[in-house]
Amino acid sequence: MKRKRRKKNAAVTEAMGGEEDPKEEAHQGPSTLADVREEYRPPVEDLGVSEEEDLYRGAEDLPQGPVKHAGPGALFESTLPKAEDRCSLEPMLDMLSYSESEWKGNTTKSTLIRKGYTKLSQRFEGLRRVRGDNYCALRATLFQVLSTSTQPPVWLQVEHISTWAEELEAREGLIGQWMFPSECRQGDGSEDAVQQLKRYMELLQNRAVVGCSSMEERQRLCELLFQGGEEELGLLEALKLLMLVRASEFHTTMQEGGDVPVFCWLLYARDSSDCPRTFLSNHLSRVGFSGGLEQVEMFLLGYALQCTIQVYRLYMTDTEEFVTYYPDDHKEDWPCVCLVTEDDRHYNVPVGQYNGLQVPEDVTAIPEDVPPDCLDSKSQADCH
Repeated sequence: MKRKRRKKNAAVTEAMGGEEDPKEEAHQGPSTLADVREEYRPPVEDLGVSEEEDLYRGAEDLPQGPVKHAGPGALFESTLPKAEDRCSLEPMLDMLSYSESEWKGNTTKSTLIRKGYTKLSQRFEGLRRVRGDNYCALRATLFQVLSTSTQPPVWLQVEHISTWAEELEAREGLIGQWMFPSECRQGDGSEDAVQQLKRYMELLQNRAVVGCSSMEERQRLCELLFQGGEEELGLLEALKLLMLVRASEFHTTMQEGGDVPVFCWLLYARDSSDCPRTFLSNHLSRVGFSGGLEQVEMFLLGYALQCTIQVYRLYMTDTEEFVTYYPDDHKEDWPCVCLVTEDDRHYNVPVGQYNGLQVPEDVTAIPEDVPPDCLDSKSQADCH
């Protein structure tokens, strides 16, 4: 079997726990995502909020109301009023004010994260916290893609996209046992998993190609879309299907001896993920339920969306991995969206125009390979 020989990206190697240059060992941080979260997240009690109030960092549910299904591909209507009250992304917070209130004290970790936010404030004015229910990586990325696109994504212009679930089930039998969140009721009870995912794929296609007269209108529509109910969660399940379809395609290419991105070898090198079936059952199925995306799966998400996901990793401030791209081999030809994470587990959305703040160079140095179109933004339109 032929393998395409390429130099491993440091983020891919780190995602798989591979060996790194000993000189960089001091910057690697905790060895697991759980250790990262424990090491770098400030205790909730230190933030002056209770666990129940910490909706945008925990897995607590937002209030739910009756949901009415209006037909395939149609909008699901909620009885709960005011989109801004239920949006899965908080209103914009001032970046530096948020940093100071969230990371108080002079501990090493607090100082490091605040320093990262100071760097980030050169590029973005504020931050929108994303609801933390194990969908956050998918939610933050899809929100950015849908709210900042000036034209429909290429991957959604494929006419037969709604048949992918049926094709995958017929070819590999992977869809029948698909797990859906409780909010995703199976229509009138007659739908099977294939039909339900087909409906969600049609919904995703319809929502992504809707015409808007301005970026403000598109932003407003996304605020209505990301409400935590069946429609939003259905879109996120559709996104998981896109990832599975792409993972299956890559696996077939690998078996045939073709060239694939290097992360694919790492994705399928795991004992728990040696083929699409085990990847689905042991990893992708739990996303949104008991866990989120691992780093190597962030590369797959980028390929599924044909979009470069630029992530500012604040706990890696002052290292080469402070800004990481998922993937890093299409920065010139794919649209780019930006996220920020404090621990490689929970992701938030940086927003707002570059505010011209000047601080000492050693504090604000941003890698030179940051795409020029990611430096000036309004509601993240900079990365498209």
